[in-house]
Amino acid sequence: MINKNFDKIDLVILAGGKGTRIKNFLGKYPKPMIKFNSKHFIQYILNNTSKYNFRRIIILCGYRHKFFFKKYHNKIINFNKIICLREKKLLGTAGALRNLKKLNVEDFVLMNGDTIFDINLNLLTANLEKNKIGIVALTKNKSQKSKKLNNLISKKKILFIKKNSSMMNGGIYYFKKEIFNYIKNNTSLENELLPKLINNKKINGQTFKNFFIDIGSKHYLKEGEAKLRNQYKRPAAFLDRDGVINYDKGHVHKLKDFKFKKGVLKGLKFLIKKNYYIFIVTNQAGIAKGMYTENDFIKFHRQIKTKLQKLNIFFDDVQYSPFHPKATIKIYKRNSLMRKPGNKMIQNIKFNWDLNSKKSFMIGDKVTDMMAARSSRIKFFYPAPNFYEQIKSLINNC
Repeated sequence: MINKNFDKIDLVILAGGKGTRIKNFLGKYPKPMIKFNSKHFIQYILNNTSKYNFRRIIILCGYRHKFFFKKYHNKIINFNKIICLREKKLLGTAGALRNLKKLNVEDFVLMNGDTIFDINLNLLTANLEKNKIGIVALTKNKSQKSKKLNNLISKKKILFIKKNSSMMNGGIYYFKKEIFNYIKNNTSLENELLPKLINNKKINGQTFKNFFIDIGSKHYLKEGEAKLRNQYKRPAAFLDRDGVINYDKGHVHKLKDFKFKKGVLKGLKFLIKKNYYIFIVTNQAGIAKGMYTENDFIKFHRQIKTKLQKLNIFFDDVQYSPFHPKATIKIYKRNSLMRKPGNKMIQNIKFNWDLNSKKSFMIGDKVTDMMAARSSRIKFFYPAPNFYEQIKSLINNC
């Protein structure tokens, strides 16, 4: 079962630590902002998580907080608004969570800013039992030398601490709002709060075998670039929206008018199964012409995300252009490379993601789509009558 109220859940990223174990490698950056493959580590986290339809993404930062604020505060990534919240006093990893009350946070997914555990968050949230406060994602013990709950075991979903267990805390949690009743200042989440809750049988646990990386130590930091590249360098399907994945009824901006074309849902699932990224790049002149607002468009796409998330289908990113040279709304009246045949939307994606461009392709129904793809050196195809059959053929021949 998938959580039906995912859009009421916040994602919280703990990014306030000083990184004392790897301080000589940090340079000017805080730990989650270290670069691997020309990308900040936290960008990999956001790439992994922004496909979910969270209420908000909140970055809890303290040490060198200005880097987070400049890069991410109030930005919108894949229709998720990012809020950076500064910890002015060191309150411990659990104590820092008390600041979330300022933003009226209720239930939330929590993850560390120096680890990636590439799990299906639908499964994690769905397996939290009604009488428990939270659930912890477990991974196989990677011989970590820290003291952060390395000896864990889950029996009938209940989490226990067991000496010499082969499982450890994977650094991702889902908590109900009741967790705030147990949090005090200057408290460690892993060393104090969670052990107490585990001993009181208030916490569920679930084991995942997915990709895991921790950059918090020198040993794993050195391996980070190659491991991240091997895991996340993938081919991509760049898709226009209207006329490709849904029937083009002219400036579609309401869910009642959004109808998937033949074979689209099956084709999207096939792309995910074959480890392809799915990116939408769409011109939205209706915004520029005042037919609907940018907020209307965002609300509409969040509804699409909710609908698809229940099917375990995700768009990894959606880039859109609200600009038009003949716009009636002044702020959108311009010639912009964001608008196809310009290729800025595709280039934005290339900048933030590790892509195998040789195996990537784009499907669009207009000449402007073809021009944007070609200037980005991406293979281009017009849509076929059956999306699934076309996708299957393209992947098999790439």
